[in-house]
Amino acid sequence: MLTSTYTLVALSVEQARTRIEVQALLERWRPCAWWGEPPSMRQYEQACDALRQVCEACHWRKLDKFVLPALRRRGEDAARLVAELDGLGRQALEARQAAQAAAVDGDPGCLAALERCCELLLERLEREERELLPLARTMIPGETWFAIANQMLAHDAHQSENRGEGRGPDMGVMRGLPPAEISSRQNRLCHS
Repeated sequence: MLTSTYTLVALSVEQARTRIEVQALLERWRPCAWWGEPPSMRQYEQACDALRQVCEACHWRKLDKFVLPALRRRGEDAARLVAELDGLGRQALEARQAAQAAAVDGDPGCLAALERCCELLLERLEREERELLPLARTMIPGETWFAIANQMLAHDAHQSENRGEGRGPDMGVMRGLPPAEISSRQNRLCHS
């Protein structure tokens, strides 16, 4: 019980941090925040870079790396919700790609696509907090929570070690890979 509580608290902290990052990005680049002169090409590029960073932070969360795989193994009860969350993630990715394409052309639609992406990410975060974490609490057995907590601690130690040495996974290399391959590479990194 303590292990699941620790893990859920750590996940909640990560969720809150991610929500703050997405909301800050949304407030900064919301289309209605620009009065007068439209953003320059460089500002569109900055918006897309900030969006990329936020999306990557959402994608590399511990919830996605450790809890969702455990829920997928639990069967059909979690499958519907996980599929819906995956759908929101795909829609956010499509909106991000639309923002990037519009930015290349200097199209003001870039900011509308960025706003759409952020709204989808926030919706996913909300549903994870409201539906997924309570479901995980009831469906994932204690020994699995223990394994997840160990994986999270090992991951944190690995990240801390790499931060100090300036090493770490090259996110640019992994971008665009299928989720199964990314997960496989992450697991190898975390356990190496």
